[in-house]
Parts: sequence; structure tokens; C-alpha cells
Amino acid sequence: MGLWQRLIGKGETRSASGTGYTSQIMAARQAYIAGRTGLGELTATVQTCVSLWESGLSIADVKGTDLLTRFDMAIAARAMALRGEAVFLIRDRLIPVVDWDLSTRDGIPRAYRVSVPEIGGGRSETALAAEVLHFRLAPDPGAPWAGQAPLRRSQLTAGLLHTLEAALAEVYENAPLGSQVVPFPESQDVDLETLGHGFRGRRGRVMLRESVNVTAAGGPAPTQDWRPQDVTPNLQGSMAVPSLQEARGAIFAAFGVLPAMFAANAQGPLVREAQRHLAQWVLQPMAQVMAEECSAKLSSPVTIDVVRPAQAFDAGGRARAFGAMVQALTQAKEAGLDPQAVEDSLSFIDWAD
Repeated sequence: MGLWQRLIGKGETRSASGTGYTSQIMAARQAYIAGRTGLGELTATVQTCVSLWESGLSIADVKGTDLLTRFDMAIAARAMALRGEAVFLIRDRLIPVVDWDLSTRDGIPRAYRVSVPEIGGGRSETALAAEVLHFRLAPDPGAPWAGQAPLRRSQLTAGLLHTLEAALAEVYENAPLGSQVVPFPESQDVDLETLGHGFRGRRGRVMLRESVNVTAAGGPAPTQDWRPQDVTPNLQGSMAVPSLQEARGAIFAAFGVLPAMFAANAQGPLVREAQRHLAQWVLQPMAQVMAEECSAKLSSPVTIDVVRPAQAFDAGGRARAFGAMVQALTQAKEAGLDPQAVEDSLSFIDWAD
């Protein structure tokens, strides 16, 4: 009896359904056939958010292990952004896993059967939970062994964004933008079909039709019958652009990105504040959870700091912070504060180091 059979005989088997790459492709195809898109991740808005997560975690300060490289952090960030979890097999280095099954006891993973990607096809391997790093984002209490991606938790908004972008793409690809319908008087000297074919395949074309007045009256068309009618779709009336902006803003919020960061009039202070918001309220809590998993599996305390590298570029902000620190220490010395009280205060505002 193999290791996997022995383990699943002692506990409960849980398939990571909906978490593996293959199962996600099948689910996406099923959703597409059923009329639900589930393709929000194909939009530039989602990929922008994913890239910000990748960049933020890949520059993080990792202490306590050499296994978690910047490359691994970037892979973990993308996987968690799109799939809600990332799995690595612990060997002499971290090996990314594309699909997996697991067995649990009391909702805690005990063993994994993982698929490792290879050129020409992957390979399967069985490993104990201690041999696997499993980073999970926003696990549900009903399935604490699995994570949930932001798009999964905001499927309606993701579907709306995809629908709007797909509709606009179809309009700009197929709609007769800048085209006009011009009534043309019936005449034996003019071949309307040949004349109309001459405008095919051109934007801003003029489409001809026989004059209604001529057909009805049977006589020459009056001059006013030549008035063209614009057939360009009224996108402003459909509220497509404002709806698209709102949908993009909602997706940004789902990923913890302030929409104002990408405003046309965004200034330096606003961009820096948006970056601090992303680092402090989204990426750093994720990094803390990742550090706990690494500390438990790699047998050494691991810390991951996203905030310091994310703010390292802000020389002006660091200078102001340093000035405030020096002034505070000077005032504390003049006030004769106890050194322990000063140290406690510095720890409270994260200046102890």
C-alpha cells in the first residue's frame, strides 16, 4: 500500500476542485457554455492588479530562508491573485505545483498528491503536508484548505467588466462607425450595386439605398431626399463608458488597488498614498500569512516585509520620517523619559529597529 493510500485511509480526502489549473480551465469552459463568462481575468484591469501584486511581493524583504526567492514570490503572487492559492513542493528549492489533491483531518491538510510541470508533460508526486508550502488567500470556513481569488469573490463584477469590454470590442470591430445612409434617387444611368460595393471595407463609408420618395411616387427625387442619416452607434446614450469605469473601479477595489492611482490627473502624493495602501492593507497581511506557513514548514523563523521596499523609493517621505524621529528622540531626552518608555514608544510606532 502506497503512502497516499495509507494516508487517505486515516483521514478525509479533499480534492482541490476548482483550484488546479486543469480544473479551472474546465470550469471556465463550462461557465462559458452555460452563458456565464468567468473571463474577467482576460481584461487589462485584472492583469494590472495582478502585476501590482507580483511587483509588490517580488521586492519584499525575506529573512530566515534562502528558498523563497524573488522568482518564487512573483509566482506565488500571480497564483494567489488569479487562483486564490499557491502550492510549492519543498526540495532543495521550491518547485511550483500546477494541480493537486489533498487529504485532511479536522480540515487541516495532511498529505498532497501534486502535479509538477515539465516540458512534454508533467509528473505526479505524493508528499506529506510538511513537504509542501500551501499559501491560501481568504479561505472559506467551509473549506479552510482552499483559498479564494478576488475574482471568485466578485464574480458578478468580473462578469460585468468582461461583458462591457467584449461589447465595446465588438462595436469597434463590426459597427459602421462614422458611416452614413444616403438616399439615392433611382436612375437608369447609375448602377447602385456597383456604387455601393465601392465603399466596402472602409471606415466612414457611405451606404446607399434607393430613395423612398422615388419608390413611392415614381418620379424624380426632390433635393431634400438626399439628407444623410448617421448610423454610428450612440455609445454615450448607452452609458457604456461610465459603466466600464465603474466596473473597473470595483475590480480595482477587489484587489485592494485605489482606482485614483490610475486617474489621468493623478499626482505624486496620490500615487504614493495608493502604493502605501496596497502595501500596508493588502500585500503585507498576505506576507504575514505566507511567513507563518514558511516558518512552520522550513524549521526556522521567516519574516516577509513588503512595506519597507514599497516605500523605499519615497526619499522625501523617508527624510520627513527621519526628521520626525530625531525630533521625537530629542524631545524625549529633554523631558527625561525613562529609556524603557522610549523603547516601548518606538516599538509601538514600529521604529524600534
